[in-house]
Amino acid sequence: MTAYLIRRIGQAIVVVVGVLVLTFLMIHLVPGSAARATLGTRATAERITVFNAAYGLDRPLASQFLTFVKQAAEGNFGTSYSMQQPVSTLIAQRLPRDGLLLGLSTLLALVIALPMGIFQAVRRGRVADHAFTVVSFVLYSMPDFFFALLLIAVFAVQLHLLPSEAPQAESVGGILADPRGLVLPVVTLTLVSVAGFSRYMRTSAVNTLAQEYIQVARSKGLPERLVLRRHVLRNSLLPVITVLGLQAPNIVAGAVIAESVFNYPGMGLLFYQAATSKDYPIMLGSTLVVGVATVLGSLFADIAYSFLDPRIRYVNA
Repeated sequence: MTAYLIRRIGQAIVVVVGVLVLTFLMIHLVPGSAARATLGTRATAERITVFNAAYGLDRPLASQFLTFVKQAAEGNFGTSYSMQQPVSTLIAQRLPRDGLLLGLSTLLALVIALPMGIFQAVRRGRVADHAFTVVSFVLYSMPDFFFALLLIAVFAVQLHLLPSEAPQAESVGGILADPRGLVLPVVTLTLVSVAGFSRYMRTSAVNTLAQEYIQVARSKGLPERLVLRRHVLRNSLLPVITVLGLQAPNIVAGAVIAESVFNYPGMGLLFYQAATSKDYPIMLGSTLVVGVATVLGSLFADIAYSFLDPRIRYVNA
């Protein structure tokens, strides 16, 4: 098991470096000038020259990349062009807020999706299964921004039940102090995630229910709820854990849209603002954080595999 973890950590480092290189190249190859986007279209050539020199944008790409890697290794992602603040500080301020939003929505999505998937598997082919399948496909195919705007139109504009803007507090405690403002952003991200998680859970549970040990458990007179909880749920979780470990980019992408629509002060809104203004340091720092989160999610999924299925632990030991 130790050798396996060391190998996986080594692979994770290679993946993070690859993501960093590709992101750096793609960001700098996008047409347009960071100086022009920051200073405005009326900026003079002299101001643009001074801007490029101040942030090292007049140096070769290879030199800029090496400088960024060196700074990132020290926990320094540079200074934001538009906000004039250290990017590491901006990310550190927003990560707890994102942790709250994404944590609540992901947890709520799993609480809904896991029982929903098992329910559909047990009633496979029946009316309830088809009804939930239609709902899942509608949620899965609906664009995040459209779903967010639809919730605002119904619950904020028409019914006046909830605010259309998320809490604007700088601390997690301040955000939690306004739970009504959290409802729409959390619901948006939750329902989008429920669709995918429930489909994977349903498919996995259908396969599990067909196994012989399920028939044996039932033949021994074990109550159906215990069969589902002890045998079906645990043995059906592996595919869901895989999806959850690799879901970080999709969850963050959804957060970018949701935070932009609801003006939630998290990393998603920060990245959106940086992308529109070509703020390279924020874009690179945010991408690196998401890349590391994705790799860690995959690694944790592998570790969880070994605890849920001893056979996997034995093979990888």
